[in-house]
Amino acid sequence: MALIKVEHVQKSYSLDKTRLIAVRNVSLEIEAGERVCLMGPSGSGKSTLLNIIGCIDKASEGDIYVDGEDANKLSDARLSDFRNRTMGFVFQNFNLIPVLSVYQNVEYPLLLQRMGRKEREDRVHDLLAKVGLADFGKRSPERLSGGQRQRVAVARALVTKPKLVIADEPTASLDHATGRSIMELMVEMNESAGSTLVFATHDPAVAEFAGRIVSMIDGQVVEDRSRS
Repeated sequence: MALIKVEHVQKSYSLDKTRLIAVRNVSLEIEAGERVCLMGPSGSGKSTLLNIIGCIDKASEGDIYVDGEDANKLSDARLSDFRNRTMGFVFQNFNLIPVLSVYQNVEYPLLLQRMGRKEREDRVHDLLAKVGLADFGKRSPERLSGGQRQRVAVARALVTKPKLVIADEPTASLDHATGRSIMELMVEMNESAGSTLVFATHDPAVAEFAGRIVSMIDGQVVEDRSRS
Protein backbone atom coordinates (compact mmCIF):
# COMPACT_ATOMS: atom_id res chain seq x y z
CA MET A 1 0.00 0.00 0.00
CA ALA A 2 1.34 3.44 -0.95
CA LEU A 3 2.23 5.79 1.92
CA ILE A 4 0.78 8.70 -0.08
CA LYS A 5 -2.02 8.48 -2.61
CA VAL A 6 -3.22 11.58 -4.48
CA GLU A 7 -6.30 11.12 -6.65
CA HIS A 8 -7.47 13.80 -9.14
CA VAL A 9 -6.49 16.62 -6.80
CA GLN A 10 -7.23 20.19 -7.77
CA LYS A 11 -6.65 23.38 -5.80
CA SER A 12 -8.18 26.69 -6.83
CA TYR A 13 -8.38 30.18 -5.34
CA SER A 14 -10.66 33.12 -5.98
CA LEU A 15 -8.99 36.46 -6.67
CA ASP A 16 -10.92 39.55 -7.81
CA LYS A 17 -13.74 37.43 -9.27
CA THR A 18 -11.14 35.33 -11.09
CA ARG A 19 -10.63 31.63 -10.34
CA LEU A 20 -6.96 30.71 -10.17
CA ILE A 21 -6.05 27.04 -10.40
CA ALA A 22 -2.80 26.22 -8.59
CA VAL A 23 -2.97 22.41 -8.97
CA ARG A 24 -4.80 20.79 -11.88
CA ASN A 25 -6.14 17.23 -11.67
CA VAL A 26 -2.97 15.64 -10.21
CA SER A 27 -2.83 11.94 -9.38
CA LEU A 28 0.23 10.15 -8.04
CA GLU A 29 1.34 7.54 -5.51
CA ILE A 30 4.44 7.58 -3.32
CA GLU A 31 5.70 4.42 -1.67
CA ALA A 32 7.18 4.30 1.84
CA GLY A 33 10.91 5.00 1.78
CA GLU A 34 10.96 6.89 -1.52
CA ARG A 35 12.79 10.18 -2.09
CA VAL A 36 10.56 12.23 -4.37
CA CYS A 37 11.33 15.70 -5.70
CA LEU A 38 8.53 17.97 -6.94
CA MET A 39 10.36 20.14 -9.43
CA GLY A 40 9.31 23.18 -11.40
CA PRO A 41 9.63 26.95 -11.74
CA SER A 42 8.01 29.44 -9.40
CA GLY A 43 4.23 29.29 -9.80
CA SER A 44 4.23 25.72 -11.08
CA GLY A 45 2.10 24.47 -8.17
CA LYS A 46 4.79 22.35 -6.52
CA SER A 47 4.58 24.08 -3.12
CA THR A 48 0.78 23.93 -3.16
CA LEU A 49 0.85 20.21 -3.93
CA LEU A 50 3.47 19.70 -1.22
CA ASN A 51 1.22 21.43 1.31
CA ILE A 52 -1.69 19.21 0.30
CA ILE A 53 0.44 16.08 0.69
CA GLY A 54 1.54 17.37 4.10
CA CYS A 55 -2.09 17.95 5.12
CA ILE A 56 -1.35 21.64 5.73
CA ASP A 57 -3.75 22.70 2.98
CA LYS A 58 -6.88 20.98 1.73
CA ALA A 59 -7.64 20.25 -1.90
CA SER A 60 -10.60 21.94 -3.55
CA GLU A 61 -11.35 18.67 -5.32
CA GLY A 62 -10.02 15.12 -5.22
CA ASP A 63 -8.75 12.79 -2.51
CA ILE A 64 -5.54 12.55 -0.51
CA TYR A 65 -4.57 9.54 1.59
CA VAL A 66 -1.48 9.56 3.84
CA ASP A 67 -0.41 6.50 5.82
CA GLY A 68 -3.87 5.01 5.36
CA GLU A 69 -5.73 8.12 6.57
CA ASP A 70 -8.25 9.97 4.40
CA ALA A 71 -7.06 13.55 4.98
CA ASN A 72 -10.37 15.01 3.78
CA LYS A 73 -12.24 13.30 6.61
CA LEU A 74 -10.00 14.33 9.51
CA SER A 75 -11.01 17.23 11.75
CA ASP A 76 -8.51 20.05 12.26
CA ALA A 77 -7.62 18.68 15.71
CA ARG A 78 -7.06 15.15 14.38
CA LEU A 79 -5.06 16.51 11.44
CA SER A 80 -2.78 18.40 13.82
CA ASP A 81 -2.19 15.28 15.92
CA PHE A 82 -1.69 13.16 12.79
CA ARG A 83 0.90 15.55 11.38
CA ASN A 84 2.82 15.61 14.66
CA ARG A 85 2.88 11.81 14.91
CA THR A 86 3.68 11.12 11.27
CA MET A 87 5.50 14.05 9.64
CA GLY A 88 8.38 16.47 9.89
CA PHE A 89 8.36 19.78 8.01
CA VAL A 90 11.01 22.10 6.61
CA PHE A 91 9.45 25.39 5.45
CA GLN A 92 10.90 28.12 3.23
CA ASN A 93 10.33 30.72 5.97
CA PHE A 94 11.62 28.41 8.74
CA ASN A 95 8.54 28.79 11.03
CA LEU A 96 10.70 28.80 14.16
CA ILE A 97 9.15 29.99 17.42
CA PRO A 98 10.95 33.26 18.26
CA VAL A 99 10.40 33.12 22.04
CA LEU A 100 12.05 29.69 22.26
CA SER A 101 15.77 28.94 22.06
CA VAL A 102 17.29 26.85 19.29
CA TYR A 103 17.30 23.82 21.64
CA GLN A 104 13.66 24.40 22.61
CA ASN A 105 12.56 24.77 18.99
CA VAL A 106 14.05 21.37 18.13
CA GLU A 107 12.70 19.82 21.33
CA TYR A 108 9.15 21.10 20.86
CA PRO A 109 7.80 18.25 18.64
CA LEU A 110 9.12 15.73 21.19
CA LEU A 111 7.26 17.50 23.99
CA LEU A 112 4.06 17.18 21.97
CA GLN A 113 4.77 13.45 21.77
CA ARG A 114 5.37 13.36 25.56
CA MET A 115 8.77 11.76 25.15
CA GLY A 116 10.86 11.27 28.30
CA ARG A 117 13.44 13.93 29.22
CA LYS A 118 16.58 11.81 28.73
CA GLU A 119 15.55 10.61 25.28
CA ARG A 120 14.53 14.15 24.32
CA GLU A 121 17.92 15.51 25.35
CA ASP A 122 19.79 12.80 23.44
CA ARG A 123 17.73 13.33 20.30
CA VAL A 124 18.07 17.14 20.35
CA HIS A 125 21.81 17.16 21.04
CA ASP A 126 22.37 14.54 18.32
CA LEU A 127 20.46 16.49 15.65
CA LEU A 128 22.00 19.84 16.57
CA ALA A 129 25.44 18.27 16.23
CA LYS A 130 24.55 16.74 12.87
CA VAL A 131 23.43 20.10 11.45
CA GLY A 132 26.52 21.86 12.82
CA LEU A 133 24.81 23.82 15.60
CA ALA A 134 25.96 21.93 18.71
CA ASP A 135 27.10 25.17 20.37
CA PHE A 136 24.01 27.22 19.47
CA GLY A 137 21.35 25.54 21.63
CA LYS A 138 20.82 28.52 23.96
CA ARG A 139 20.60 31.12 21.21
CA SER A 140 17.42 32.81 20.08
CA PRO A 141 16.47 32.23 16.42
CA GLU A 142 16.67 36.01 15.97
CA ARG A 143 20.42 35.82 16.57
CA LEU A 144 20.99 33.32 13.77
CA SER A 145 21.68 33.79 10.09
CA GLY A 146 19.15 32.56 7.54
CA GLY A 147 21.25 29.49 6.85
CA GLN A 148 21.52 28.67 10.55
CA ARG A 149 17.76 29.03 10.97
CA GLN A 150 17.24 26.62 8.09
CA ARG A 151 19.50 24.10 9.81
CA VAL A 152 17.45 24.42 13.01
CA ALA A 153 14.31 23.81 10.96
CA VAL A 154 15.85 20.65 9.46
CA ALA A 155 16.87 19.38 12.91
CA ARG A 156 13.33 19.98 14.19
CA ALA A 157 11.86 18.12 11.20
CA LEU A 158 14.06 15.08 11.73
CA VAL A 159 14.12 14.86 15.52
CA THR A 160 10.94 12.76 15.79
CA LYS A 161 12.24 10.25 13.20
CA PRO A 162 9.02 10.78 11.21
CA LYS A 163 7.57 8.46 8.59
CA LEU A 164 7.32 11.39 6.19
CA VAL A 165 9.54 14.45 5.80
CA ILE A 166 8.08 17.36 3.81
CA ALA A 167 10.59 19.99 2.70
CA ASP A 168 9.84 23.12 0.65
CA GLU A 169 13.03 24.47 -0.97
CA PRO A 170 15.12 23.03 1.91
CA THR A 171 18.40 24.60 0.74
CA ALA A 172 17.09 27.98 -0.44
CA SER A 173 18.85 29.96 2.32
CA LEU A 174 22.06 27.93 2.39
CA ASP A 175 25.40 28.15 0.63
CA HIS A 176 26.24 25.27 -1.70
CA ALA A 177 28.38 23.29 0.76
CA THR A 178 25.93 23.63 3.66
CA GLY A 179 22.99 22.87 1.39
CA ARG A 180 24.68 19.70 0.20
CA SER A 181 25.39 18.59 3.78
CA ILE A 182 21.75 19.18 4.73
CA MET A 183 20.50 17.12 1.79
CA GLU A 184 22.98 14.36 2.66
CA LEU A 185 21.62 14.35 6.23
CA MET A 186 18.05 14.01 4.99
CA VAL A 187 19.08 11.21 2.63
CA GLU A 188 20.85 9.48 5.54
CA MET A 189 17.63 9.67 7.57
CA ASN A 190 15.70 8.36 4.58
CA GLU A 191 18.01 5.37 4.28
CA SER A 192 18.65 4.57 7.95
CA ALA A 193 15.23 5.24 9.46
CA GLY A 194 13.15 4.53 6.37
CA SER A 195 11.61 7.99 6.38
CA THR A 196 9.91 8.96 3.14
CA LEU A 197 11.24 12.26 1.79
CA VAL A 198 9.14 14.53 -0.42
CA PHE A 199 10.65 17.90 -1.26
CA ALA A 200 10.05 20.75 -3.67
CA THR A 201 12.80 22.64 -5.49
CA HIS A 202 13.65 24.47 -8.68
CA ASP A 203 17.36 23.68 -8.24
CA PRO A 204 18.68 20.77 -10.39
CA ALA A 205 21.56 20.24 -7.92
CA VAL A 206 19.07 19.58 -5.11
CA ALA A 207 16.93 17.37 -7.34
CA GLU A 208 19.97 15.09 -7.77
CA PHE A 209 19.32 13.77 -4.26
CA ALA A 210 15.92 12.38 -5.28
CA GLY A 211 15.25 8.87 -6.49
CA ARG A 212 12.26 10.12 -8.44
CA ILE A 213 11.45 13.48 -9.99
CA VAL A 214 7.90 14.73 -10.54
CA SER A 215 8.09 17.77 -12.84
CA MET A 216 5.30 20.36 -12.75
CA ILE A 217 4.30 23.26 -14.98
CA ASP A 218 1.15 25.40 -14.59
CA GLY A 219 -0.20 23.16 -11.83
CA GLN A 220 0.09 19.95 -13.84
CA VAL A 221 2.45 17.00 -13.68
CA VAL A 222 4.26 16.93 -17.01
CA GLU A 223 6.79 14.18 -16.21
CA ASP A 224 7.18 11.55 -13.51
CA ARG A 225 10.44 9.61 -13.78
CA SER A 226 12.72 7.48 -11.66
CA ARG A 227 16.41 8.40 -11.55
CA SER A 228 17.51 4.80 -10.86
